[in-house]
Amino acid sequence: MFSKYFKVFDIGLQNTFVYRWNFLLRSLFALIPLAGTLYIWGAVFDERGKDIAGYDHSSMILYFLLVVFVDNLVAPTEDEWQIAADIRDGQINSFLTKPMNYLAYRFSLFASYRILYSVVTLPVVLIVFVFLRDHISLPQNWITWPLAVLSLAMAGALQFFIAYSLAMLAFWILEISTIVFILYSFEYFLSGHVFPLDIMPVWFQRVLEYLPFKYELYFPVAVFMENIRGEELVRGFILQAAWTAILYGIALFMWSRGIRKYQAVGG
Repeated sequence: MFSKYFKVFDIGLQNTFVYRWNFLLRSLFALIPLAGTLYIWGAVFDERGKDIAGYDHSSMILYFLLVVFVDNLVAPTEDEWQIAADIRDGQINSFLTKPMNYLAYRFSLFASYRILYSVVTLPVVLIVFVFLRDHISLPQNWITWPLAVLSLAMAGALQFFIAYSLAMLAFWILEISTIVFILYSFEYFLSGHVFPLDIMPVWFQRVLEYLPFKYELYFPVAVFMENIRGEELVRGFILQAAWTAILYGIALFMWSRGIRKYQAVGG
């Protein structure tokens, strides 16, 4: 049953490997905004002191290094555009007549893209970590490592299901780019890309706790840095798992409703 998806995964690896130099260059250019971010925060610490909401200069550097690393591992790469194109161009016709689940097919491709992208860009990440090694502190408890991996896996699934659900809108509207950009703008600011979420006011953190954005990026980083412990950690994993399940259900629902409306053309 699963052999066909392993084959899709293998084909995805082969196709993606063709663009390995693109991935490497993309990871190199990603260091430019990272350097700018670290410079700005360095200036902030020089101006305001050695501690900001529990972060010192080194822990802030580690946070943004992990943000770049996690984002490379789990963020979809144009998956929503490819899925929307399949719908618009009639390419999904072939999946309607074959014993293959389109969601599983796309997830297999997503996994192959992310794994190969991570492997190709790993040397760049290691060089940066070595260069900034004086600011890096590893988890003190061994249990943190498997918990961080678990949170990372759910963050990847969460981001994929969001991208997939957004792409399903192509069943109803011709161009989804406006909706995608609006949602991703909120996602960029509310997932922890720009600043650690725990430096924000408490009421704002409480609101974000019940939204999915926090669990896409900030939460796995905070787990690795051991900034979240005890009851708060357990609650975070429960909410991350709940949002993953909810968005999986939304993805299935959107496909089911969309197929009823779909008119096979092209392909």
